[in-house]
Amino acid sequence: MLQWSLLSTLVWSPGSVLLILVLLHRLCMWPWHKSHLWDLQHCSTDLTGKTAVVTGANSGIGKAVSQELARRGARVILACRNWECGQQALAEIQVASKNNCLLLGQVDLSSMASIRSFSRWLLQECPEIHLLVNNAGTCGALQRAGSARVVNVSSFRHAHGYVDEEHLTGAGKPLIFNQNYDCSKLLLTSFTGELARRLQGTGVTVNSVDPGIVYTSIMRHFSWSYRFLFWLYSFFCKDVRQGAVPVLYLSLAKELDGISGKYFNSSCRIILPAKAAQDPQAAQRLWNATVQLTNLDKMD
Repeated sequence: MLQWSLLSTLVWSPGSVLLILVLLHRLCMWPWHKSHLWDLQHCSTDLTGKTAVVTGANSGIGKAVSQELARRGARVILACRNWECGQQALAEIQVASKNNCLLLGQVDLSSMASIRSFSRWLLQECPEIHLLVNNAGTCGALQRAGSARVVNVSSFRHAHGYVDEEHLTGAGKPLIFNQNYDCSKLLLTSFTGELARRLQGTGVTVNSVDPGIVYTSIMRHFSWSYRFLFWLYSFFCKDVRQGAVPVLYLSLAKELDGISGKYFNSSCRIILPAKAAQDPQAAQRLWNATVQLTNLDKMD
């Protein structure tokens, strides 16, 4: 009995539990690595002379993507809401990538005034944009580049959302807990297909991708209990560099030249998105509502 008690104490000590969780994490991640079709390290794409814009670039996947693009020689514009955090990220990316051709732009994507101000600044600084990650608001600059890509970071959670154009104005059926996230990802995936259709023949491709379950700071505004649960779950998540790989695949892979309007899963495979995201009528209504809300129908 004493031996069993000592063994039980050893097995269920905090250190042992943590070790078990780490081992489980590795076991869970192993099939993903084995089934992954694209190796970032074997991609030879050189981005010297190219300009890329990445939103949310001060942390998480956006920062990891920005660093890899900069490492490959791109002039990267970091579009961030918080100027101080953006400055810190820019300095860190410069050191890691040995690339000084980075710019920081401040934009609050919840404010149309901020988006328009950022867009005017961006078009003055960069008349030609070759890659846009999660920001489809400057298509004119993309078209002038001749060949460009738009990559929208979606999520498998889009399958749990539903389309209600009234949500764009803060109206519609009230959303609870993570429905905001699910519905926004569904709208983004639907919008991707419609934008791709409208940009056919321009040389600009538009695709969306699910990076998988990635441990980032996305839960920072939740209560400590939710943050703690997410931390426990983090042992089964990808880290930000792993989560950036599917996004970088859509950004860099040469075999995707000309591929547009597709949805990629976290293993870099083209799959069909949720049924709601395949509805062309819903996508058309979403486009029309967006155009009216942004006054794009009154712009040249």
